[in-house]
Amino acid sequence: MPSPVVTRCAPSPTGYLHLGHAYAAGIAFLRARQASGRFLLRIEDIDLTRCRPEFTNAIFEDLAWLGLTWEQPVRRQSEHFVDYRQALDALHEQGLLYPCFCTRKQIAAEIAAAGQAPHGFEGVVYPGTCRQLDHAERIDRMAGGEAYALRLNTAAACARIPAWPLHWHDEMIGEQAVTPDLLLQGFGDVVLARKETPASYHLCVTHDDALQGITLVTRGNDLFPATHLHRLLQALFGWPVPVYAHHHLLTDDSGERLAKRKNAPSLRDLRDRGLNPSAVWQMAGLDPSRILG
Repeated sequence: MPSPVVTRCAPSPTGYLHLGHAYAAGIAFLRARQASGRFLLRIEDIDLTRCRPEFTNAIFEDLAWLGLTWEQPVRRQSEHFVDYRQALDALHEQGLLYPCFCTRKQIAAEIAAAGQAPHGFEGVVYPGTCRQLDHAERIDRMAGGEAYALRLNTAAACARIPAWPLHWHDEMIGEQAVTPDLLLQGFGDVVLARKETPASYHLCVTHDDALQGITLVTRGNDLFPATHLHRLLQALFGWPVPVYAHHHLLTDDSGERLAKRKNAPSLRDLRDRGLNPSAVWQMAGLDPSRILG
């Protein structure tokens, strides 16, 4: 028998949900419902400086108002830093992590001095400065209380994979191949933990999708490139590889994607204007009868 479809909605409580979040949640909910599968809600609140409890409560209220239901208990990532620490420790034991003491300003200055700024999927690719430090200097600087992040040594990680390319499947455009060159040029040595964020989005989302048995990841196409990196993490840990469906992002009248930082109208704003859930689903481009029926 085929495995049951398990989808998830995984918002971050850094603000109130807007129509784009509703669309993403609705897509995941519908895919699970169509397959008589399971729909999970996960709160991705690893950013201890920006996530707030009132936004978490608002997520529950808004999604319930829209007519969505999900399994309990809800996984809150901030309650599971021990899990992510264990994953980081496993990478450290393999020699795949190193402390990076560079500030963003120092990285920018080094790139400027080199006369080039190689850009990857997430901006300028880190030049690998601290990767060259010897073990004794790393220990001394850490013992001295200097702030640092933990970076993945991507070249060393790629060397651990016995066969290339790696593959993952996107329902929209088909089979995708991941190569060491794509990872090194597109991401470089990514940060997997910082002082203010004990584990990165990339590590936590990949870990939790595996832990929770997610078989279908539906998410915005802005995260399409990140899936290449997630495929590397899956290979390093031996985690299963879900199917992905990267959907389009909702935009405003000017063509700009809806975003919290650009003050997109929140779902509670729409509710306060007198709109009902059916009208909101129609605004999102989804058939309300398939969700509310």
